[in-house]
Amino acid sequence: MASTTASPSDDVRNRQQQSPLASSRPEARPPAPLSRLFPLGYKEGFSQWWASIPAAAAEHKVLSFIPYLQRPPTHTQTGKEPATPTEQPDPLTAADHSQPGQVSENSVNDPHGPRKWRSTMVELSGKNRELNEFSVERVGEKVENNLVVLHGYGAGLGFFYKNYEALSRAKGWQLYALDLLGMGRSTRPPFKIAAKKREEAITEAEDWFVDALEEWRVKRKIDRFTLLGHSLGGYLAVAYALKYPGRLNKLILASPVGIPEDPYAVNADVPDPSTSTMANEFTQDQSGGVQVGDNNNFLNARDKAAAASANNNGKPPARTIPKWLVYLWDANVSPFSLVRWSGPLGPRLVSGWTSRRFSHLPQDEASALHDYAYSLFRLRGSGEYALSYILAPGAYARSPMIQRIHGVGRQVIPPQYNAGLFKSNTQSNCTLSSGDPPPPSSAPSPSDSSSSFVSVPQPPRRENGIPVVLMYGEHDWMDVKGGYVAKERIEQEKRRILKDASIEEQEADKGSAKVVIIKKAGHHLYLDGWEEFNDVMLEEMRDVSENHSSPQFPAS
Repeated sequence: MASTTASPSDDVRNRQQQSPLASSRPEARPPAPLSRLFPLGYKEGFSQWWASIPAAAAEHKVLSFIPYLQRPPTHTQTGKEPATPTEQPDPLTAADHSQPGQVSENSVNDPHGPRKWRSTMVELSGKNRELNEFSVERVGEKVENNLVVLHGYGAGLGFFYKNYEALSRAKGWQLYALDLLGMGRSTRPPFKIAAKKREEAITEAEDWFVDALEEWRVKRKIDRFTLLGHSLGGYLAVAYALKYPGRLNKLILASPVGIPEDPYAVNADVPDPSTSTMANEFTQDQSGGVQVGDNNNFLNARDKAAAASANNNGKPPARTIPKWLVYLWDANVSPFSLVRWSGPLGPRLVSGWTSRRFSHLPQDEASALHDYAYSLFRLRGSGEYALSYILAPGAYARSPMIQRIHGVGRQVIPPQYNAGLFKSNTQSNCTLSSGDPPPPSSAPSPSDSSSSFVSVPQPPRRENGIPVVLMYGEHDWMDVKGGYVAKERIEQEKRRILKDASIEEQEADKGSAKVVIIKKAGHHLYLDGWEEFNDVMLEEMRDVSENHSSPQFPAS
């Protein structure tokens, strides 16, 4: 395997810490012409806008590049209708239940099969809360472990098309990929925050996503699983692990956002309800650098802040983010709002991002990803409006995970988390929380499912720790140093917990942390360095199968 576990002495750790939006430019360059910024021509852009490829069709096209899957399954409960040329967005606020909610296909001439691939719309409780799911089942094998994949900000499950085939080769594993609520082809209910206080608003924004994930887990009758989250998905994966302890075998964070701490982001006020954010993702190329020159203060904020700090006795200086960008960040203007407002220019604007992100891919795959990205970006705004509550301008978290990540795998599990045993028709007996905290609109109770429950009262227990893997690309614009600090915090907490522990308790502890660097990859390491990424993932999955798949708290 080409990738290696990084150590604190590696060159990547010693490089200067940079803002998620900063870039290293050795010399200033003259402004690039628009043809370089937005390579898609006006005529081609207008044709794509007029054709209005439906999101379901675009997702289907991307997934058709999965090996041995000539006809990828694609349900049409959402995203089957194109946005019209008058720019009315596809109404994904509700699913079309007149269409099949699940479509499946088997691999053809599959040397690693047989495998069944499914596209499913999973209905949750409450009004118009449904998640788009793509899953792979190894036919005829007992499911012993589950892998769940979460995408990043504004993206969708289709971006992992180079990972599904390799990861689903693992015997005894079932793979699930989800579109976050309000993103991808999941339904897009109106995003509203009721809380007025800063901390409560942040928690409510996080809960909007993680409560939907937990309800999906209950719906799928999954006891424990391995969770992989990329970028914003990584941030939300940590939030999930903290709110719903005892559910993860391993936590894998691929270039997670929101790990480092910025005192100005921590102290900044959250926006008024109904606002959204600008996405840093749209300024970087696939290798982590900016391909075109600019004099944007925002992109150079970290370098200027470091220089100012050196002249300010080490105190953090006021940030130099332009006022216009802060205004857009807090004024309900997301990058996707700009795409929706731009009409026939929308595809050309999106090409400014896709041409850099996917330039290393074959032309047909890059073209399909561009169509897929545009089909998602132009849909009705929903989950994207959570980001200004979670991040401050500059892409630093308002409640940084570096202050919380040491609690992953160390939470106390209340008695009700272990109060039920269910018997499923599809899986062997597993513990399921009959008293799990419900999402905002109350999750279905065990009595609502087809499983039978038996009371198994247990006292409160503390988690025994779980392995945490932080993965970054070699050219990642995300702060790699934050990963090392997170690793140190996790290990420090483990030493504190086990300081006076018995030999049995020390041996039972499963907590660990490591940083892995994927060579020749940027922020989208699962796509830029997909072969190494898949190798690392399969190794981590083997580790779960051998060492971490048994329940921490077996029913007595």
